[in-house]
Amino acid sequence: MKAVNRVYGARELLWNLTLRELRTKYRRSILGWTWSMLNPLANLAIYGFVFGVIFDPEVPIGAPSGLNSFAFFLLCGLVPWNFFALMTGLGIDSVNANAGLVRRVAFPREVLVFSNILHAAFQFAIELSLLCVVLLIAGSPILPWLPFTILTGFLLMMFGAGIALALSALAVYFRDMTYLWTIAIQVWFFATPIVYAPSYLDGQVPSWVQFILEKVNPMSGYVRVFRRLLYDGTGPGAITWLGLVATSVVSLALGWIIFLKLEPRFAEEV
Repeated sequence: MKAVNRVYGARELLWNLTLRELRTKYRRSILGWTWSMLNPLANLAIYGFVFGVIFDPEVPIGAPSGLNSFAFFLLCGLVPWNFFALMTGLGIDSVNANAGLVRRVAFPREVLVFSNILHAAFQFAIELSLLCVVLLIAGSPILPWLPFTILTGFLLMMFGAGIALALSALAVYFRDMTYLWTIAIQVWFFATPIVYAPSYLDGQVPSWVQFILEKVNPMSGYVRVFRRLLYDGTGPGAITWLGLVATSVVSLALGWIIFLKLEPRFAEEV
């Protein structure tokens, strides 16, 4: 609670840092924030062609939405994944990229991470809004589930913030962490059922591997819930919700603890 109050006390700094990140994101870019919509569409075109045309997978039919589109199925998993990847990708360099500020000014250093998390959340909100509009046009009954979609996005933000806090602190002491995370996030992406349906794993991998990929892998849970809400147009059960809440809280708490344990020597190490 003390750490939360400390960040709350620095809320004006947090807001100013977030605005700085947003303003510099596409500075001197002709299209500006339009890239926030073009980037996911480009990913959709690439993955859609490779996994939807060349490999021609069997696409699950949304129930009760009735959707039968690999593009929509892919986007409902790709948009939340991109949010997670952006949070951790920006967060891992938060402290090192602000070395001068860390050395000269006393303030809660986790604010640097949270400003990048809010920056990523803003971009995620744009992409998710675009996806919801497209799904509504396609006939998915998602309107009653939009509040739960926002809640799931908030839980994912908590989970990603915990990972980002831990990574940013470790990256101060181990500069190779950024390169290792680049490899790890690529492996994690293909270990998560995003470009393929979970049923595709049936009989293709040992049962214990499938259990790890579907049940132990936390991102599988977030992707599964987003697809239930958006692609299927229905909600998951109470046990699933409790699992997401527990995962998010534990991730944020552990990441913050790691950050606070390593923070005292940041000014010396950056």
